[in-house]
Amino acid sequence: MKGYIGSIEYSSEDKCFYGKLEMIDDVVTFEATTAEDLEKNFRHAVDEYIETCKQLGREPQKTYKGVFNVRIDPLLHKKFYLEARRAGMSLNAFVGQVLQKEVLSNEYNKV
Repeated sequence: MKGYIGSIEYSSEDKCFYGKLEMIDDVVTFEATTAEDLEKNFRHAVDEYIETCKQLGREPQKTYKGVFNVRIDPLLHKKFYLEARRAGMSLNAFVGQVLQKEVLSNEYNKV
């Protein structure tokens, strides 16, 4: 919904589903007792979040900024760097290309 992703959890104690908008720093939650209502409340939470940000005069946070840190073995880091240089690319561009090839070659892109 408008680029936002929500989590889904179930509370057996409260007999309800609940969730929050993922991959943003702001806390936006929603809940319901049925899956249908949960989806409706998720959509309402997104709309309400966007409207609240508008009233506060700030941009709503967006998910997937295109930046993430990955910790890898230093030897692998060196190998990536050398391969990127050999290809005449920046390390970021090279890693992005490798990741894109891997994802496109698998079923991940059907999500």
